[in-house]
Amino acid sequence: MLKQELKDELKQAMLARDVLKTSVLRLLLSAINYYEIQKGGAGYEATDEDVLSVIQKEAKQRKDSIEEFKKANRPELADKETKELEMLQAYLPAQMDENKIREIVKETIREMGATTVADMGKVMGALMPKIKGKADGGMVSKIVRESLS
Repeated sequence: MLKQELKDELKQAMLARDVLKTSVLRLLLSAINYYEIQKGGAGYEATDEDVLSVIQKEAKQRKDSIEEFKKANRPELADKETKELEMLQAYLPAQMDENKIREIVKETIREMGATTVADMGKVMGALMPKIKGKADGGMVSKIVRESLS
């Protein structure tokens, strides 16, 4: 299970005195525990899919923070967030390239018979299970909007 792998890596990072990795893994495990509490209390155990979802959420937060720190002219904070983001991305599945996403979007639009931007919700609903965890939702949304326009 992915959560156990993260715990094992935390132990290794602590033994190696890798401060940044220890910090990122502690933060990630804390977020996973919080997710479990929100989902079902003490008895709920996060699945690998849940863990990936939490990692994606944390990675997205890092991306947003990097943007904001750059706008605020705080490069030292942006650098720290960038390093954390790189570590988080190591635990995520490989991301699809834009051409592959466009291919899947066109196929889904054809299957759904969608023709206008008003159909975007239906298309996104059918599309997200196919690409969950493999592509950024913002990029997918932009491509769907372009394709339906």
